Amino acid sequence: MRRLLLALSLLLLSALPAGAQFGPQGPPAVGVVVAERKPVTESAEFIGRIEAVNRVEIRARVTGFLQERLFQEGQEVREGEILFRIERAPFEAQLEQARAALASAQATLENARMALQRARELRASGAGTQAALDNALAQERTAAAQVLGAQAQLRVAEINLGYTEITAPIDGKIGRATLSVGNVVSPTLAEPLATIVSQDPMRVAFAVSTRAAIELRNRYEGRGGSAAMVVRVRLPDGRPYPHPGRIDFIDPQIERGTDTILIRALMPNPPRDGALAGTAGDRELIDGQFVSVLVEGVEPVQAIVIPRAAVLQDQGGTYVFVLGEGNRAERRGVRLGRGTAEQAVIEAGLEGGEQVIAEGLQRVRPGQPVNPAPAAAQPGATAGRQG
Repeated sequence: MRRLLLALSLLLLSALPAGAQFGPQGPPAVGVVVAERKPVTESAEFIGRIEAVNRVEIRARVTGFLQERLFQEGQEVREGEILFRIERAPFEAQLEQARAALASAQATLENARMALQRARELRASGAGTQAALDNALAQERTAAAQVLGAQAQLRVAEINLGYTEITAPIDGKIGRATLSVGNVVSPTLAEPLATIVSQDPMRVAFAVSTRAAIELRNRYEGRGGSAAMVVRVRLPDGRPYPHPGRIDFIDPQIERGTDTILIRALMPNPPRDGALAGTAGDRELIDGQFVSVLVEGVEPVQAIVIPRAAVLQDQGGTYVFVLGEGNRAERRGVRLGRGTAEQAVIEAGLEGGEQVIAEGLQRVRPGQPVNPAPAAAQPGATAGRQG
């Protein structure tokens, strides 16, 4: 019976992972991993907001009754497309009046020119006076000025008539109309008739602390600066946005109240697969949307990666235990880079190739002999992204 119980105990102990085995005698069993250099995609995460590159408020340029609305709210429109029509009849009448006024001014000018010619002939023959010639010259100049004024009024009337058709100044998606057909519109209205926001590309704007900005600059300064970075977005529902972007603006001033720097990146925003183009919700990025922003290196870098569970911290700083001579645990101070929840990136303290204790750390003391065995596979051990 004793032999049977002993055999069962040995079987149970052999089934436990290296970090969980222990015994009353001998060194504690630990699980170790090799500190390896692996390609790591450097990444830093921030909170950002999607912004349209162009935003235009549609307003009336003349006062009149709104006669037609020629779009569906929420649809995409093209530059030059007619959106609203204002009643044209009053402006057509003003145009005819301006044409008539110009014709009258031109007739007056022609008459003044003939009078000036006669005054010159009379003065040359001695039958006319200098005063009469001067008066005719003044009248001719006055008539010419009236013609210029009438031409300007005609041009104004033509422009105002053109303003009765309100067109889209940019490509983009148009929002709701604030007034319905039949209302009087004018340039003095507080609200615009509608707003158009451009759709592709979009911008993502995010604030970076001064410290994080310096870290990004130092990390990529020798590798091309912002050209060596790629910007990715995680949507509000947690899905990664498939189209990466590029930084196109870094504010030269620091926001004094928050000690942050504004950075903007251009992001493609094509229609979603299967979505009907020009309809609401056909594109993933929406103006004003909050997203998570990941700034990554274009090319992975080689870095030492170990399981996060192997990293310890106390008042003396961050450290790990490595196997030394005679399988003794040696404390090694390290400096961490940006890692993930499962993986730690070591910037200093390890050279690569060391055997790092990742399991059974609760029983390890500096200089203590241990009984090493390969550690169990760590979740995300093959991940190559540094966050």
